[in-house]
Amino acid sequence: MNAPGTATAPALPPAARGRAPGRARRLPHLLPRLLRHALPLACALLATACNTLPAPVGAERSYRGRFALSVTRAAGPGAQAQHNAWSGRFALAVGPQNLALDLVSPLGATIARFETDAREARLLVPADGGVRVEHGPDAQVLSEQVLGWSLPIVGMTDWVEGRPAPGRPSSPLPADPGRERFAQDGWDVTVQRPEGERRGLLLQMDRPAGDATPAVALRVVLDGPAS
Repeated sequence: MNAPGTATAPALPPAARGRAPGRARRLPHLLPRLLRHALPLACALLATACNTLPAPVGAERSYRGRFALSVTRAAGPGAQAQHNAWSGRFALAVGPQNLALDLVSPLGATIARFETDAREARLLVPADGGVRVEHGPDAQVLSEQVLGWSLPIVGMTDWVEGRPAPGRPSSPLPADPGRERFAQDGWDVTVQRPEGERRGLLLQMDRPAGDATPAVALRVVLDGPAS
């Protein structure tokens, strides 16, 4: 899968480097910066990142594959729409009451992890020789707080099996030939079963723009069935 073009993201503002007591930091450019590093020094730093995040425990199912993510903010009067895109690999581990989603750079280093359990959601990012942790009530709220837009982290645990998540409202969408489509959690999900040399599902997850949120499109290609 061809990697989409990457738009230049501004540097992380100094104010975002400290933590304001009692509330999560808004770091909308943190993950994009990590995903797009390519200079030799950045490569060396990313190569050590995978050693700072422990392996997830208690997984009953695990998935691996490639992702392509794009975020589009609507244009204001007299301005152009802002479009950013990134790609890499991911690993998803699913347990009875927990999940861990690792985002992996094209260089193979784990650079961020979303975790959820029965109590909360966490975002772990290697930083300053250790791990920086952000907390939130659930994965969707946490991703909006930290990134400025939502990721379908909880829904993916069932969508990667080609089905809506049970126990939450969903509705079928008009299907294209060879594709199944449904809507859930504010996302339109398109599922393509394995074909040809592709061993795993292909998922296209789209969330339209809201009054204060950008449109998000996430494309995932699984390496194969759950292991």
